[in-house]
Amino acid sequence: VCSWQCASTFTAKEKEKRERKEYREKKEAIKSRRDWLNEAQTVFNAYIRLRDERLPCVSCGRHHTGQYHAGHYRSVAAASQLRYNEDNVHKQCQPCNTHKSGNAIEYRINLIKRIGTERVEWLENNNDVVKWTIEQAKQIKELYNTKLKLLRKGASNE
Repeated sequence: VCSWQCASTFTAKEKEKRERKEYREKKEAIKSRRDWLNEAQTVFNAYIRLRDERLPCVSCGRHHTGQYHAGHYRSVAAASQLRYNEDNVHKQCQPCNTHKSGNAIEYRINLIKRIGTERVEWLENNNDVVKWTIEQAKQIKELYNTKLKLLRKGASNE
């Protein structure tokens, strides 16, 4: 540092940084498993919407200016083991996902066109029991944050 005033400012900034870091760490320490799963789901869903950005709604096949969701073929409630499975989740328009309860029949028809019958049947027959841990949720969140950044980087280079 060059002077007493500069040292004082530097020290204050360092203290503020340290306090912010401690606050973040305390906040993360009290997060529940559900909080971590929801954060991982948010990042995963953002990745799916960006991955499928140029594709139409998986159910109705329309392109429109409305809101899009990351729609699960087998819902999280019915098959939580598939909540982060990329074959199970695709861009879906809000009306199909919300008002038509996923528009499952059309979803299945178009999903077969996208990923093939064998993979759809695997999704339909997967009844594994998975209890997601906090550590798994953290890893999923980190993985999809990385994938999302790479996808954004690739999209900006086009």
